[in-house]
Amino acid sequence: MKAVVVTQFGLNNAQISEVTAPILTEDGVRIRVQSSGVSFANLLVIEGKHQNRWEPPFTPGTEIAGVVEECGPAVTLFQPGDRVVAGVRTGGFAQEVVAPQRNVFALPASVSFDAAVHFPTIYATAYGALKWRAQLQAQETLLVHGAAGGSGLAAIEIGKKLGARVIASSSTDAKLRVAEEHGADVLINYKQGGFREAVLAATDGRGADVIFDPVGGGTFDESLRCIAPDGRIIPMGFAGGTIPTVPANIVLVKNVTIIGIYWGYYMGWARQSPPPAMEQKVREAFSELLGWVAAGELRPRTHQAYALADFKEALSALSAQSVIGRSVLHP
Repeated sequence: MKAVVVTQFGLNNAQISEVTAPILTEDGVRIRVQSSGVSFANLLVIEGKHQNRWEPPFTPGTEIAGVVEECGPAVTLFQPGDRVVAGVRTGGFAQEVVAPQRNVFALPASVSFDAAVHFPTIYATAYGALKWRAQLQAQETLLVHGAAGGSGLAAIEIGKKLGARVIASSSTDAKLRVAEEHGADVLINYKQGGFREAVLAATDGRGADVIFDPVGGGTFDESLRCIAPDGRIIPMGFAGGTIPTVPANIVLVKNVTIIGIYWGYYMGWARQSPPPAMEQKVREAFSELLGWVAAGELRPRTHQAYALADFKEALSALSAQSVIGRSVLHP
């Protein structure tokens, strides 16, 4: 099969290669990949800068959707011909993937493969962060940074489903218009003087109850100055390039909770395994999420589809911050 192979860290050291198809495991589901999600995390992994570090040679990619070709003897939930979506630790930029059954989910007939690949990490992480970890409540104010990216749009839509008032922060008016299309109530172009004062003005001086931050750096620092008392801030990533240092004095005096979430833990990818009940909880979450998208209540936005051979172009566009929503590969 064809796959993207990283021979040394760095995008220029990745190439399309003919490789041996993955071996089917006891609980494995072999999937013919129709769509692979392209994320900023993929780029960090290729550059050797992600917390999940793979030593070359490896194939990147964590979100795939396609058709089941073969099942291991321990698989009970799927059979050849099923349409599925799956999260994988690595290997998604390829024509075939073998994923453990626990990380594979049935895909409703009305949901396209391109839409589906938004869910294994992007929508699922937003769901876990806002519903499970931050316990976002109806009528609370949610501030979403990087609002037009894949993570940001997912957080806006999940926040609205949970009944929150959503403030979107982004770098251009064009990106903010997209955020508004996906449900944002208040729009802030942070290039026009930051966002702290605008957030305080939009909340009568109180600040945001929950802040979803995939940017990091100075954005995180400024967020702590417009968060409400008893507020929760979720550092989702560091697309801005800098990992912030938490000022404990602000956390103390404002009763702020800083919430971490690594979705891979719930998928069973961490060194410590989640409790057995978590597998069913994750499956129920995916059922709810994919039910919402099948009903038209979530609208994952695909920026552009690329052939597998054009993966460098897809990742370069992401690095240039010109992607609104998610790009996908068609292996």
